[in-house]
This record gives sequence, C-alpha cells and structure tokens, in this order.
Amino acid sequence: MGEAPDTERLDDAALDPRLARLDAVLGQLEQTPGRTAELALEAVETLTEVYGEALARIIDLAADSPRALGGFTNDDLLRHLLLLHHIHPDPPERRVARAVDDLRPQLRTQGAEIMLAGVQDGVARISLSASSCGGGGAALRDLVREQVLTFAPELSAVDVVAPAPAPALIPLAALWQRPDRTDAAGMHEVGQVAGALPSGDMA
Repeated sequence: MGEAPDTERLDDAALDPRLARLDAVLGQLEQTPGRTAELALEAVETLTEVYGEALARIIDLAADSPRALGGFTNDDLLRHLLLLHHIHPDPPERRVARAVDDLRPQLRTQGAEIMLAGVQDGVARISLSASSCGGGGAALRDLVREQVLTFAPELSAVDVVAPAPAPALIPLAALWQRPDRTDAAGMHEVGQVAGALPSGDMA
C-alpha cells in the first residue's frame, strides 16, 4: 500500500483564529448586496449540510464502538460540529455532567464546589458554593452557565443555585420525648435510658 499523502493538521491554537475569521467573513457576506454574495452564502450552507450528513454517517458507523464514539465526543472541534448539526450521541444530561466534571478542578482552586442537581424540561440546575462574595461569585456563576451551554446549547436555561442547607441536628431529648409527655417527664426518661447504657457505649 502506498503511503498516505502528507496533510497539514491544525491544532486547537491554529483553529481558533480560523474559526474567528470564518465568522467575520460570513458576517461580511451577509451584509454584502448582490447575487455574488448570495451565491457564496448558498455554497457555504450547502457545504455545511453535506459535511453534516457525512459526520452523521460516521457517528452511525461508530455506534457499536464506545472507544471510537468517546474519541469523537472528547475532541473539542468534533464535539462542536456534532452539536452544531444536532447529531451528538450523548443526551443533554450526560453532557451537562461532563461540563460540571470538567469545571470542578478549576473551581476548587478558587474555593468553590460545584454539583449537578439535575436536568429537567430543558433547564439544568447547578449547585455552586463559593467562598468569594459579590462580583467574584457572579463571575463564577457566569462561567458555569457559559460552560454548560457550550456542552448543551439546546438547554433553555441554566440555574446556578446555592447548595441546600444541611438539616439541623435533632436534640437527643426530642428523639425520646412523646407528645403526651411533659418536658420534665421526657427528660427523666432520657436520663433513665442513658443510665442503663454500658459506659463503653457512651461517647
């Protein structure tokens, strides 16, 4: 077999300016009057449809290979294109969980903890506890929303909420006291039970 021809590969650093330039050129075309600009936009739209179909067929062929699918969905460029064409194989819940997991180490360096509370009716609920106050907390919430929507752009909203407070401790007396007993009687009963326990069982 002959050797494959050498082709220039683009890393993420090289892709970013090209994607930005593409957006700028398309924006200029949309503002340019005339049939030539219309034909150029039509060509871009048709090309996008064709490579979108090609990606969909690749995903179909790789459906029985978790390793191959994982390679596609873990690549930033491929993930973006799969989302653009609505052919990403993972459901929104899994993608939101991935976004939260990816954010967690970064947020911990800033004294914050993040947890996925759930995804329902197109809304993701994210629990975020941050030690910073004011603008810092708002910046972290914006970061979380941006990251989650990058992974699941079809969501209608991302609610970033404070974690639920821990349940209050129940006093020992309340565990033993019955509604038909007075406070004094209940405390007397607690004392009797405590006295009956072996000394080794008491903390």
